[in-house]
Amino acid sequence: MRGVNVKKGEPVDRALKRLKTKLDAEGILEEIRRRRAFETPTERKQRKLRTASKRNKVRWRFSTGAPSAEIETIDLTNG
Repeated sequence: MRGVNVKKGEPVDRALKRLKTKLDAEGILEEIRRRRAFETPTERKQRKLRTASKRNKVRWRFSTGAPSAEIETIDLTNG
């Protein structure tokens, strides 16, 4: 069971925000919203393509990596 512990003196709003963040990170809220209504096979395919596209963008971004600072160093000592 997922949940958060409310610390002594902590506002309930902050605890709810932590819970929502945790559920959102796990994808639970998105799944609940998705299951509210029937999804046609075409809609399902489109949704999967969208999420795959997002995953691939992030994967590509971190796999290629930014150019390292060592390559871009400029020697300013030789006026």
